[in-house]
Amino acid sequence: MEYLLTGEDPAVFLKIYRRLLKGVRDMVLPGDLVKVRRYIEAASEKDAYGKDIYGLNVLNRTIHTALIVVEEIGLKRTSVLAVLLSHLVLNNHCDIKEIENNFDSDTAGIIRGLVKTHHLYDKKVAIDNENFRTLLLSFAEDVRVILILIAERLYLMRMAKKITEDHRLQITAEASYLYAPLSHRLGLYKIKSELEDLSLKFQDREMYDFIAGKINETKRSRDKYIAEFIAPIEKKLQELGLNFDIKGRTKSIHSIRNKLLKQQIEFENIYDLFAIRIILDTSVEKEKAECWQVYSVVTDMYQPNPKRMKDWLSIPKSNGYESLHITVMGQEGRWVEVQIRTKRMDEIAEKGLAAHWKYKGLKNESGLDNWLNNVREVLESKDSSPTDLIHDLKMDLYDEEIFVFTPKGDLFKLPQNSTVLDFAFAIHTGIGSKCVSAKINGKNVSIRHKLQSGDQVYIQTSPNQTPKQDWLGFVVTSKARIKIKQSLKEQAAKQVEYAKELLRRRFKNRKIEEEEARLMRIIKKKGYKNITDFYADIADGNLDVNTIIDQYLELEKKEQEASEHVDRSVENYCAPAFNDEIYKKEDVLVIDKNLTGIDYALAKCCNPIYGDEIFGFVSTQGIKIHRLNCSNAPVLFKKYGYRIVKSRWAGKSSANYPVTLKIVGHDDIGIVTNITSVIAKENGTTLRSITIDSSDGLFQGTLIVMLSDTSVMNTLIKKIKMIKGVKHVSRS
Repeated sequence: MEYLLTGEDPAVFLKIYRRLLKGVRDMVLPGDLVKVRRYIEAASEKDAYGKDIYGLNVLNRTIHTALIVVEEIGLKRTSVLAVLLSHLVLNNHCDIKEIENNFDSDTAGIIRGLVKTHHLYDKKVAIDNENFRTLLLSFAEDVRVILILIAERLYLMRMAKKITEDHRLQITAEASYLYAPLSHRLGLYKIKSELEDLSLKFQDREMYDFIAGKINETKRSRDKYIAEFIAPIEKKLQELGLNFDIKGRTKSIHSIRNKLLKQQIEFENIYDLFAIRIILDTSVEKEKAECWQVYSVVTDMYQPNPKRMKDWLSIPKSNGYESLHITVMGQEGRWVEVQIRTKRMDEIAEKGLAAHWKYKGLKNESGLDNWLNNVREVLESKDSSPTDLIHDLKMDLYDEEIFVFTPKGDLFKLPQNSTVLDFAFAIHTGIGSKCVSAKINGKNVSIRHKLQSGDQVYIQTSPNQTPKQDWLGFVVTSKARIKIKQSLKEQAAKQVEYAKELLRRRFKNRKIEEEEARLMRIIKKKGYKNITDFYADIADGNLDVNTIIDQYLELEKKEQEASEHVDRSVENYCAPAFNDEIYKKEDVLVIDKNLTGIDYALAKCCNPIYGDEIFGFVSTQGIKIHRLNCSNAPVLFKKYGYRIVKSRWAGKSSANYPVTLKIVGHDDIGIVTNITSVIAKENGTTLRSITIDSSDGLFQGTLIVMLSDTSVMNTLIKKIKMIKGVKHVSRS
């Protein structure tokens, strides 16, 4: 099939193709691969395998995706066939019925889901688009559709350098806000980390390169430390006759970046940069006993931190993850995380849901089914926006879990920080809606009470209780949030109807003809952002209907008087000033394909300068130019992907731009003078303002300087960093 490639290396393709054939040989039925090859060759005669919208060869993309599905996720026959054939169905080279007859209904069903999602992507689905709900619902219909799309997205991210720039940013944004969380929830931790790292690489290359460089710099000393740490453990486990493998694992670049930002620390101060993983080769019957035996060996040698022990052996996570995590103090007083698991557990940790199917029958694990049912329930609710959906789902995706019991001993898994009310809704929507309090271990607690693992909870209800708006402020599960919002909307709808009818009757009783436009002006004048709140206040008695009608009549009188004395002149009209500085420099910026001379404004949120990686956003006030790593970029790509236009700098910088620098250093009497002196000596650089705040021997300064481009900025930052006493310099 190498002759179908255009612009690809046939030798590389053949190597991947043979790996795929070897991987699927034991899982396909006789004749499957022959039929697939015939379909592909027949379609190739009609030029079915050219470049896709990303500029990649379709056949190459299909084979690589299938290989990821087999090797890295562990899916079997039907999923692989679906990947290989879905493009042909999508482009009408064969139909679903034909696939069902030649293969089976299961393969046809997966292809149906893949085709459906690809059609939605053709419509450039954004999160605020209602099609996004349909897209997620397609995912939830068959979990294998999610897994295949994750595999495809992983391949696209690996090929991001070759993908056309128009699509790269959209693919990267979706990988970080949708596919990485889904991978995490389905137990694909390795893929999740790779997607997050690759997303960071293209969204904030400077941060990515900084962390990657630091990891490489410390590799030798880290490897030496790991070897010294595991040597005594290895010796003891061998003496005990255990079959095992030990390896060190460095944290992902994305998780290191989150730690740096969250804790505001230097790279050198991250103590848990790596983890040690001990993997036992043993039978299912001996798994727990041997894991705890290893735990005993490690904690005998090194002092454990009891607050950082996580036991997912006794009660696995909802996605099936099983492991024993402990943090112990190693040499030099450094904390080291040790993960203890078996080969079976490790495969499930690497391949998630797919590995569960392989070991089906070993344990009754229904958590994933419960989660998918929850996803369907959330998506089918029409009372929340698509943006709310992704927010609510991600809350459940990332949180650690606690384990809570009913009085009868039934176990419920909930996100950490779940409240009594979350637990009530988890049991049943009706119980959640009527919940007034609970008893935990015989003690009365409120619905806001945060639950702890091991709590046995008895929910108390009242027929007079109804969901309240403030409930949304403390529940954390998506089910509770969706059901509360749904109930509140139903209540609000009833109130609105009651208030409308009351107002209508009063107008009629006072023989006043109601004009909707005038009533809208009254509502706006009273400060209401939406009409529902206005009618809700009437229903609650916060607004008097007769007072509203009196104000309506007063406005009517004023409008009639004004209409008799109107004398406006168009000539006296002045257009409001546009605050942002407008640029039109044909030699500096190229927008979209090759358009120059277009008016644009530099966004105030990130203040891009010549040399920054940028993109354009079509707003109501014209084109705004943002930095690629702007804090608002993820939101713009998620919600308004169709408004993004490719932009790049061209020619030479012919203007000065404001840049804000944050400086932290020791509070020395001469440090400010030294900083300003360095800036003054830089040609073409002007200090516009400086603000200094000093406390506890440290100073924090904010400088605004005018300069021409990023190279000048980077040179200036390097020179400021060299000043004695300066600890940190960064651009904000």
